[in-house]
Amino acid sequence: MFREIVVGVDEHMGSRDAIALARNLSARDGAVTLAHVYTDESQVQRGVSAADRAQVRTHALELLETAREQAGVQAHLRLCGSSSVGRGLHELCEGIDADLLVVGSSQRGLLGRVRVGDATRAALNGAPCAIAVAPAGYASEPTAMREIGVGYDGSPESDHALELARRIAVQAGAKLSAFEAISVPPTSVNAARPLSAAVDALVNEARDRIAALGNVEPHAAYGDPAEELAVYSASLDLLIVGSRGYGPIGRLIHGSTSRQLASTARCPLLVLARGARGAQRPEAAGERVARGADPC
Repeated sequence: MFREIVVGVDEHMGSRDAIALARNLSARDGAVTLAHVYTDESQVQRGVSAADRAQVRTHALELLETAREQAGVQAHLRLCGSSSVGRGLHELCEGIDADLLVVGSSQRGLLGRVRVGDATRAALNGAPCAIAVAPAGYASEPTAMREIGVGYDGSPESDHALELARRIAVQAGAKLSAFEAISVPPTSVNAARPLSAAVDALVNEARDRIAALGNVEPHAAYGDPAEELAVYSASLDLLIVGSRGYGPIGRLIHGSTSRQLASTARCPLLVLARGARGAQRPEAAGERVARGADPC
């Protein structure tokens, strides 16, 4: 589980879903920070008065306090003035050394589906830590984790995702499974062998590879990885996928599969980078007060 979690909170219902998911992913002694980003810099550029900016901060603080009270969660509160929601959340995560950022889905999506809106997309782009996206309506549904799934392809990123998934599954008492999507270029198929037989053989080999990892239920199918993982996610309570790793300035770089899943997954989605942590230093939980709100 994660030790230092930041949850993006705004006026939309997706914030409730994000808080509910953060509670499920928080370590027993973990710290949760509810954060609201307001566009302070743009207001200054437009000549907004100091009194009006103070009113914006007051409203933001009330929003955070209401969210915390309605969720019944112990959480720190943080207000962030920034030029964009994504930048503000990223700066906050860096400032408190967060190991997970949790955001909600667009409310224009279907219940139970992940669908990123503009603010969520901004938060996903270049985050300095792992990111979890809660599907619409998650807060109102039973949230016990019964099965945790991993998108697996044999890469170091998917190995890391599986390692973290094992730890979460043990702590949650959940079943663990993994899925590999097989994509076969037409030129790689032996013309002397029926296509269906070749595909079946590759899918069976993928299941065997996953089964050999030990204590994980194997799944595999032929098709586009993002599409097949989205179908697989319908039977899960959490889908964990790896990303390509960190870019040159230490930010999470998402591959095409994780970007697509951020709009198609049918359960909570957790995207990791190769170096993303599943734990944080013990003293982190006590560094900020639980009442009131700190600025970024």
